[in-house]
Amino acid sequence: METAVEEGLLIERDKQKLDVDSLSALALAYVGDSVFDLFIRSKLVGSGKKVRDLHREAVSFVKASAQADILKELEPELSSKERHIVKNARNAKVNSVPKNADIIDYHYSTAFEALLGYLYLSGDTKRLSEILHMAYDTKNKNS
Repeated sequence: METAVEEGLLIERDKQKLDVDSLSALALAYVGDSVFDLFIRSKLVGSGKKVRDLHREAVSFVKASAQADILKELEPELSSKERHIVKNARNAKVNSVPKNADIIDYHYSTAFEALLGYLYLSGDTKRLSEILHMAYDTKNKNS
């Protein structure tokens, strides 16, 4: 396993190269969901708040509507490749939508998570860190 640490992000991946471009948008989103959740929890944990309050604050970042708003704010900052990933993921057929999520927000949040998953799995830790920090700052600015 190869390990890289960049701005607090721990990435472990097999030495065999993963063909990230061949993964489905939903597979990328599956990974991106965990990346974003771990990033947000890591940012919040040192605040001294009770775990219950940490959880509530984390949910305010990772819920579909918040991720949709974040992506809409970040879209102008994305490269053409990143926009392509977002567009494909936003249009991906999903089999179910969480009961508390709007379908449009859910598609946007899936696209945001797919972008994070792509950057993580492709090993682009610098860009991943930039996007994650922009997302955190955007959500804090709009709160």
